[in-house]
Amino acid sequence: MHSTPFSPTEARSARARMGLSPTQVAHFMATCGAPVHPQLVLAWEQGSEIPTDRQLFALADVLWCEATTLMGIEPRTLAEHRLARRLTVERLAYRIGMDPTEYREAEAAQHWHGDAWQTRALVEALGLSLRKLIGIMGRVDELTEHLRSAVAGRWKAYVDPVAEIVVVDATSVGDALRTMHGEFSRFSERYMGHLVARNDDARLKEIAAERAAYLRRLVDHFWELIGEEGEASPFPLGGR
Repeated sequence: MHSTPFSPTEARSARARMGLSPTQVAHFMATCGAPVHPQLVLAWEQGSEIPTDRQLFALADVLWCEATTLMGIEPRTLAEHRLARRLTVERLAYRIGMDPTEYREAEAAQHWHGDAWQTRALVEALGLSLRKLIGIMGRVDELTEHLRSAVAGRWKAYVDPVAEIVVVDATSVGDALRTMHGEFSRFSERYMGHLVARNDDARLKEIAAERAAYLRRLVDHFWELIGEEGEASPFPLGGR
């Protein structure tokens, strides 16, 4: 069940900066379309109650601060990024063409299963990148394993699985995997060349260290090759 993140301390501080009483806050919230009792404002500041999403947005407007200030955290989850953009579930679901119930389930499970258009609409609405979305959804480890298998084996077999995770077209993913496979293969070629030539162990260890460093940067390098497609919504959202 989603619960709106809220910092009583930040709420008290924001109200103090504005010089408003709980009664005044409640009055101004009513003008914002979110009427509440002054005692509820105090309950929020005491930590005994938590505002709803709509109440959080209205309170941020009244106190002239960002929603993230009142949340007291840097957004980490899909729900928190939505709140930071002051979007209700219903409004965001409408913008990305998804049933609100389905979207709410995705937030609760922290598992995104929208199609390519919905995914691109989501990252644009939340001000994210495809790469950031994958991190939020906890799929970085899965992507890493696919990339490691691709560079060490038959890279073509991993084009579709990787494209499904990153929501980038298969051609771009294939180009990146082919490049990475070639780069990784050269480590083996150099290693074997020095081994056959009976070069000293220091050189072999140096190549092995370079190989290990390459593997550690595998995901970063993949996104470097993908380029702008991974940093923002890859194409305009004018149609489906």
